[in-house]
Amino acid sequence: MFIVDAHLDLAYNALRHNRNLLKSVADIRKAEAGKTHPNGLSLVSFPDLREANVGLVFGTIFVMPANSRFAGFEDSNLSYETAEQAHQLGQTQLDYYHRLADEVDYIRLVGNTTELDEVVASYQDGQEKLVGIVPLMEGADPIREAAEAEMWYERGLRVVGLAWDDTRYAAGAWGAGGGLTKEGHQLLEVMASFGFILDLTHMSEEASLTCLDHYDGTIIATHSNARALVPSPRQLSDTQIRRIAERDGVVGIVLANSFLKSGHVRRGPKEAVTLEHVVAHIDHICQVVGDAAHIGLGTDFDGGFGAESVPAEIKNLSDLPLIGTALKEKGYSQEDIDGFMGQNWLKMLRRTWG
Repeated sequence: MFIVDAHLDLAYNALRHNRNLLKSVADIRKAEAGKTHPNGLSLVSFPDLREANVGLVFGTIFVMPANSRFAGFEDSNLSYETAEQAHQLGQTQLDYYHRLADEVDYIRLVGNTTELDEVVASYQDGQEKLVGIVPLMEGADPIREAAEAEMWYERGLRVVGLAWDDTRYAAGAWGAGGGLTKEGHQLLEVMASFGFILDLTHMSEEASLTCLDHYDGTIIATHSNARALVPSPRQLSDTQIRRIAERDGVVGIVLANSFLKSGHVRRGPKEAVTLEHVVAHIDHICQVVGDAAHIGLGTDFDGGFGAESVPAEIKNLSDLPLIGTALKEKGYSQEDIDGFMGQNWLKMLRRTWG
């Protein structure tokens, strides 16, 4: 089974937390044993991605605004106060992905169908498995002005989320509300001209609906669950879910326990959340849109939480296919399961890139 994970903070973990992602997860855990790590017990490394058949990931460029309500969450050297600082930090993370692709034989940056097909084909019998990275910007402040999006595209950026917390382009889901700014509308125009994929995750509902009304390009939500099951503006309303599906977009399910079970606190007991909660979010979204063609994985593994904060059955990446088993028990077809595990994301990328 070829698996796609639409949201991993790889560069952030490597540069902020000094994790060598070319080592195995077992070695990373061994090196961090006895320490309290801000991101918890590691789940992700490149060798483990290959071993688990996670052949394609959306690797984030993520920098935290210094004035964010979450800025005190951890002492970060990847936070910014000015547009120039955001730009430099974002470029450093994109440089990390380029360096990996240049120096590691099995890692590829993916930005078109030729590169995508090469990665997918490598999972046929007897071939050396590749890991493809689609660069994704989570919060658009590293783009100093709309016209600069062209340079980012030329450097390989393919997916942009306008907000993480509030940015100068759009209101975030956790803020006081609001929509797109004038700069946000300008950025959308430039993004559309280059064929960027727009990620609605983390945006306020007002901002996301404005994007759905005005953005002509592909629209997705890489890591967002159903608000009907976990009431929070950070999750997607049924209206947002329906509108994304109407645009032939895909919603990625986050495997953070606090996003899966209502009332579950961050780093609460792991055993309190199971794959039944994951299936419930998948099933709700499928029921809202009427099919299983607009759902996928966006685990956000190691994105502020670790193995102790994901469903009880999941100890490492090799356990991801257990979601497929749970979906089969729920009555989903193998085609639907394959779609969720990766094919829906691949179809979206091929539609976008032609």
